[in-house]
Amino acid sequence: MPKKIAVLLSGCGYLDGAEIQEAVVTLLALDRAGADVTVLAPNISQRHVLNHQSGQPTGEVRNVLTETARISRGNVVDVAEAKAEAFDALVLPGGYGAAKNLCDFAIRGADCTIHPEVDRLLNEMFAARKPLGVICIAPAVLARALKGRDVQVKLTIGNDRDTAKALEALGAKHVDSPTDQIVTDEEHRVVSTPAYMLGPGPKEVAAGIEKLVAKVLEWA
Repeated sequence: MPKKIAVLLSGCGYLDGAEIQEAVVTLLALDRAGADVTVLAPNISQRHVLNHQSGQPTGEVRNVLTETARISRGNVVDVAEAKAEAFDALVLPGGYGAAKNLCDFAIRGADCTIHPEVDRLLNEMFAARKPLGVICIAPAVLARALKGRDVQVKLTIGNDRDTAKALEALGAKHVDSPTDQIVTDEEHRVVSTPAYMLGPGPKEVAAGIEKLVAKVLEWA
């Protein structure tokens, strides 16, 4: 039976949603491995919409679920409808949307809040010891979800000291890592990779994500 894997996205576009290359590499690696993939996203408005050429706000209002459908070719499920028992594992690519739409780590750092349905699903998965793969800045989402659980999960966002300190303030243990490698927490069945927190380009980012997907499927 194919492994049932949830991929949680946060929109479309690295400045205000999911990082498209990270999302596509994740989906491709899962598909090549024969996984049964369900793409999830919250049905909420983005924090803001940015012009990806200029980096400036556009003043538009866009929906995270609708934008995610651009990557998933229309096949996306509201995270509010997702239950941990339906999946063998979950992978969360990065992009600023993870830290703006799924939580507000990009704005508030260690004092961030998290979308309640994202919080619920991540905690359901963690409690059931189902593997979790977090990419780029997405370890911040998981660290916030696990805040107060009295666990110290090993995570990486690469080697940025300020971001690493914020993760540790949330209760995680940060481990430095190059782009093309992964950090595994065997005890808690969590794996992370820096991707575009460090990555010079798709080749290095894909190498790390492919290792992460392989580990998630090995544990699932």
